[in-house]
Amino acid sequence: KAKRARCVNAVAPGRLPLERKLDACQRLYEEVGLPMLLRITPFSEPPGLERWLEQRGMRRIDDTRVMVATRLEASAAAAPAGVTLSQVGHEAFAQIVGAMRGSSLAQRQAHGQRLVNSPVPFSAWVLKHDGEALACGQFALEHDVVGLYDVFTAAPARGRGLARLLCTHLLAEAARRGAGCAYLQVESDNHPARAVYHGLGFSDAYAYHYRTPHAGAV
Repeated sequence: KAKRARCVNAVAPGRLPLERKLDACQRLYEEVGLPMLLRITPFSEPPGLERWLEQRGMRRIDDTRVMVATRLEASAAAAPAGVTLSQVGHEAFAQIVGAMRGSSLAQRQAHGQRLVNSPVPFSAWVLKHDGEALACGQFALEHDVVGLYDVFTAAPARGRGLARLLCTHLLAEAARRGAGCAYLQVESDNHPARAVYHGLGFSDAYAYHYRTPHAGAV
């Protein structure tokens, strides 16, 4: 479901003209029945790619921020009475977060398969209150760098500080396993989430967005 898992990333100028490369990308997306997406970052190549795509009518969508924290605490505050945090398997996590998001069964199953087959190990956690799952999230740890993913709070439970509690636990657990810095990705207009992350010591590192010729890609 995540766009960054199914987009074109322009990481080098390459040898072919841009028109030929774009045509090749379009054919591939048509073969698999998905809308074409190109991810634009400050590191995209070649220079001028953004303007070139805009001139060809490709729409800009999903302005996103990559945030980074360079200081992690190895301890987290104790959970309040009735609240538990526990680690779960990949496929179980995909079902839990998918249910919170309203994802289809096929999307949940595909998510679980991606986690199982990921070359970077993920650790998935669920926060429950009196046995009911209210928030969940996971981290991917590679050497001393940890990324937070799929942090989500059930709609009826938002505004109660559960996301902050969950994230402090995830970061503390990652720090105990050797992480020294952390990153995450969040849409620029998700102000409640960004406020939580700023409070946890994250700051903006860079921005990215997508370009697409398909109105339905939004």
